Amino acid sequence: MGFDEDWAGIRSGTTEQAPVGTRLNQLDGGGGGGTSGGQPNLATAPAKKKAAANTIENELEPDTAKAAKVADAATTAAAGGFEGWATAAGLKTVETTWDSQVKNLLARLASEKTALRGAAVTFGQQELDNRARLAGVRPTSRIEQY
Repeated sequence: MGFDEDWAGIRSGTTEQAPVGTRLNQLDGGGGGGTSGGQPNLATAPAKKKAAANTIENELEPDTAKAAKVADAATTAAAGGFEGWATAAGLKTVETTWDSQVKNLLARLASEKTALRGAAVTFGQQELDNRARLAGVRPTSRIEQY
């Protein structure tokens, strides 16, 4: 049997198979799936977001910068003690890498702080917008006709 006969047999076998598809038998038991009766659970706490942002600003950022300076001083002193050795060059490389990582960490902390404050403001504004819209929707009453 040659290639052409083999290929023809394979092709004819695939056309005889039932069509392939996806069928969902039920919704996710975890309450997903849109309107399956699950209650919405979005909750936000702007005060907690602001507190977390303040912790980043008042504790984490200053403490991280302070720790970086202590490590820089110790590494510089150690590199000075090994002047003329390959170890000194290695310590200078470590110090450069450390400084870069500290700068990245401080930038990440600043980004998280900004995001937390932005989320607190956004959720708060959304809540005010929703209240204003709902306040404008009143049920009609026959009393209002008089």
